Amino acid sequence: MGNEKEYIAIFDSHRELIDKPCARLLNTERAKALEIFKSSGFPGPKEENWLHTNVAKRFATDYGMNLGRVMAETGSHDIFICDVPNLNTHKAYIVNDSFRAADNKGKSLPQGVILDSLNEIAKKNPTLLEPYYNRLAGDGDSIAQFNTTFTQDGIVLYIPKNTTVEETIQIVALLQSNVEMMSNRRLLIILEENSKASLLLCDHSSLQKQTLSTQVTEIFIGRGASLDMYEVEETALTNTRLGHIFVHQDRDSRFKHSNITLTNGFTRNYVEVRLEGEGAETSINGLAIGDKKQHIDNRTIVDHKVSHCTSNELYKYILDEESTGVFAGRMLIRPGAQHSVSEQTNRNLCLTSCAHMYAQPQLEIYADDVKCSHGSTVGQLDENALFYMQQRGVPADEARHLLMYAFAGEVIEHIGIEALRDRLHMLVEKRFRGELNRCKGCNLCK
Repeated sequence: MGNEKEYIAIFDSHRELIDKPCARLLNTERAKALEIFKSSGFPGPKEENWLHTNVAKRFATDYGMNLGRVMAETGSHDIFICDVPNLNTHKAYIVNDSFRAADNKGKSLPQGVILDSLNEIAKKNPTLLEPYYNRLAGDGDSIAQFNTTFTQDGIVLYIPKNTTVEETIQIVALLQSNVEMMSNRRLLIILEENSKASLLLCDHSSLQKQTLSTQVTEIFIGRGASLDMYEVEETALTNTRLGHIFVHQDRDSRFKHSNITLTNGFTRNYVEVRLEGEGAETSINGLAIGDKKQHIDNRTIVDHKVSHCTSNELYKYILDEESTGVFAGRMLIRPGAQHSVSEQTNRNLCLTSCAHMYAQPQLEIYADDVKCSHGSTVGQLDENALFYMQQRGVPADEARHLLMYAFAGEVIEHIGIEALRDRLHMLVEKRFRGELNRCKGCNLCK
């Protein structure tokens, strides 16, 4: 072990400080996770699930950790409005790793819906969260265990039975610090039977200091329930983001997830969907745009545990300069999961000889009556198309932008919220022209 010993020593030295402000539920699960992390440590670069992504060295920086729960002085809503034109949302914030309520101008959520601090709800109503908290992430990898060990707060979204939330719920994650900073945040999302919601997660940082965030999201989608979830990352070159999403789907439930990485430093996203009830449907999509020396790793597992479930997966990368992309998608059709339908597609563009893409599509089938397909390609922009456009008066740079924009558009079109879809079309175009790199603060507000 290397850096693990330092973090274990930090935990042992500040155990009382970490536990004191937290609910019993968080502390109980913390103790379990710590023991797992002690035995496993950070994943090595040769481990199958971490190939081409050396995460251990990202923890070598001497980060500050807000174990004393000191709140940032500046109100988050004063800096990051994060409005999408023509889209009304109900907002909440995670500033570093602490819940912060937003001014929703008197708007209220439907009766029984909870959007609040994970720690506070775990104190006030532990029986609500006990069946869910850490039930999916508890058998996750060592980074998920590290998160559970150090998490002190986050957000819980609870939607009761037969409830539809018409307004999109928006959670804005912000990093605010004048020193190198680590945040470990948690999201717990629970949709009971026949409930419905859409969720927009925005991850922002414009800091020049080195920052690292781990984020674990556990999602429980009850029978007949439906969740549309969209993630947009606009962080800095100095930021490391390690995100985990664990999803449990019951019978006839629906989950749709789109992840858009616009700007970043070092990103690793992991999505694991467990189809536990017949008739469940899932669609997971991703678009990653990289340049400079940015690193973007997306890994997915879609686990068909029962019969008559459907999954679709589409991930695209556009890599420029010396950026690196990693995609590993695993579709698992278990014995007895007959009549499963599963499709996985990965398409990648490398715009320079210095950009690198590592793709590993995986399909494991242990049932004989299924319909499954998967495929991956890595290539460059079509020279014939570029020549054709230039022959008709389109400048070379503009022709490149148009082809890149068309390539990315297929993923953006999967977004079901029209206002957000239109905004992302615009932001992706700005990204290709290098304009987002000159923006400060919340680019969704520009």
